Amino acid sequence: MSEENQEKKEEVVEIEGEIKTEREGIQISNDVVAVIAGVAVSEVSGVSGMSGGFAGGISEVLSGKKNLAKGIKVELTDSTAKIDVNIIVEYGSRIPDVAYEIQNRVKKAVENMTGLKVEEVNVHVQGVNTDTAKESEKQADTEEEQ
Repeated sequence: MSEENQEKKEEVVEIEGEIKTEREGIQISNDVVAVIAGVAVSEVSGVSGMSGGFAGGISEVLSGKKNLAKGIKVELTDSTAKIDVNIIVEYGSRIPDVAYEIQNRVKKAVENMTGLKVEEVNVHVQGVNTDTAKESEKQADTEEEQ
């Protein structure tokens, strides 16, 4: 019996070795991880938009497509990822709650879809969108006039 158990253990090690070998051959692009993170961020309430810079804005205008990786920087190592997210928050949202929700959703989405371990999700708030505050003030003014 002990010989049979030893043979089974050796088979498992061989199978695990094959899986590791197969996985090492798969390379995931930084852009893929950035798009996954961008989709996760877009689902969080309180995020007005992503802050991507001048070049990203021009490419969106010219192509007519929304860039889901806008405002996201990804650093990949062998099996880990570090992600920086630049956002614009809606006026009236509680920033620590929004940032915490982004960290949780991005980590969960990237780990589930890629198998990478996410070490860091850094959220950088680049601004506050006050357009929503102005709209709510206009609505309040029109209601007072009626």
